[in-house]
Amino acid sequence: MAYEFKVTRQIDFAETDMAGIMHFSNFFRFMEAAETAFFRSLGQSIYPKDFRTVGWPRVHADCDFKRPLRFEDLVEIHLLVRAKGEKSLTYTFIFRKLNEAPIREVARGSVVAACVSRDKPGGKMTAVAIPPEIASLIEVAPEHLFATDSD
Repeated sequence: MAYEFKVTRQIDFAETDMAGIMHFSNFFRFMEAAETAFFRSLGQSIYPKDFRTVGWPRVHADCDFKRPLRFEDLVEIHLLVRAKGEKSLTYTFIFRKLNEAPIREVARGSVVAACVSRDKPGGKMTAVAIPPEIASLIEVAPEHLFATDSD
């Protein structure tokens, strides 16, 4: 069973603001991309083509920023499963800048995704139990992995 996933990205110019710093909204995009890649690594899709199967709308998202990322910085996004409920998954995302010594945490975010089904395209969403074929692949990460970098 899996409880973590890491992906590395280089910051593109289009992801920066007028000050040359990565725009805060991109941290949320990177979190979602890491979650999608995590599901793929498990042989699953975050967005099944059959609308009657489950989807994963966000019911909470946050991010705390410690240091800026700039154009061409190399960043690791470390997804950790914080909690697995009957109908939701909670992730912690730790961002570390890799192209500068010492390697430091630059941001930390979290997302709570509810497991839902829809009765028809665009229809009402109803919270449902995480399907066993997905739940059996995911476990909660050991607590020591959530420790923060000391500064």
